[in-house]
Amino acid sequence: QVQLVESGGGSVQAGGSLTLSCAASGSISRIDAMGWYRHIPGKARDMVAGIGNRGLTNYADSVKGRFTISRDNAKNTVYLRMDSLKPEDTAVYSCGILATAGTKVDFYWGQGIQVTVSS
Repeated sequence: QVQLVESGGGSVQAGGSLTLSCAASGSISRIDAMGWYRHIPGKARDMVAGIGNRGLTNYADSVKGRFTISRDNAKNTVYLRMDSLKPEDTAVYSCGILATAGTKVDFYWGQGIQVTVSS
């Protein structure tokens, strides 16, 4: 069993910052990749940022230069620092990990946390 616990969401004014955290626990042998996704009402769910097991990162065009993804392997935790937030960033953000549990590799999701950016 793998569990993801997300924290750090909330409400901020435009131009403000938030940092999201996602800690994985359970029968995890190895985490291969971690990422953050979001769903904005009226739009499709999209990847915000991802980081591989060797530290390679990628970002959605809409957040490049504003968001930074990082991880702490010892804590099985991934972070997303969000700077210069815009009202358009308002969404439910979900953590996802590609992990090995036992001998099987699978993808796991967190429950999602709300981020609201006001004008």
